[in-house]
Amino acid sequence: MISQDGCAIIVDPGDAEPVIDALKQYNLKLECILVTHHHSDHIGGIQSLVQKTGAQVIAPNHPSIPKPYQVAKDNDQLMVLGNEIQVIAVPGHTLTHLAYFLPNTEKGPILFCGDTLFSGGCGRMFEGDPDGFWTSLERLTGLPPQTLVCCAHEYTMSNLKFALAVEPTNQALQEYTELCKSLRAKNLPTLPSSIGKENAINPFLRVRQKEVIQSAQKLNPNAHTEGQVFATLRSWKNDFS
Repeated sequence: MISQDGCAIIVDPGDAEPVIDALKQYNLKLECILVTHHHSDHIGGIQSLVQKTGAQVIAPNHPSIPKPYQVAKDNDQLMVLGNEIQVIAVPGHTLTHLAYFLPNTEKGPILFCGDTLFSGGCGRMFEGDPDGFWTSLERLTGLPPQTLVCCAHEYTMSNLKFALAVEPTNQALQEYTELCKSLRAKNLPTLPSSIGKENAINPFLRVRQKEVIQSAQKLNPNAHTEGQVFATLRSWKNDFS
């Protein structure tokens, strides 16, 4: 949630009630709903929230998303509550997936990336292809390193377990894993992460690194390009436990 002057922007409301509770708690009016993609756990609360608040909805063009909404597309420049919002198309998890980059908030730059990028991992590839998904992730790696990464799910610990299997000698990854263990032991979130942190520890962003390539090639000796290494990692992660 981003708030300013008594109004709020929210992202991907899978359920309306927690949003309503937060709006009441902080005495905010819901101004805008940003939607990254069409999966039910990201859009389930939209209709109820719009009926109760009249909020504007900005979303990718997809028939599953409740109308009416303003269609957003790659490279759109939006202005909501005085915040500049840059739209980035990130196909891979779904073909029409969008991310929203706010470069100048009071907390610094913020990225809302839905299920494209997680801390230590990335989303499953339901509709895209490996080269396209890697290209989407590569676009995010170029954002300012201090950018806060606000992903949609707290999957960090399971992702880090996999990341350590891929790149066991990565000291930054080892240290981050210990930090996240400490946070979760206190029932605290590991999120948001940052682009700088993810570039240092996330194997799906590190497909050019020697140890990551070597780990992928143990499963697929033909994994040479970034897309091939990414595809091998994604397939491995799908069955990892």
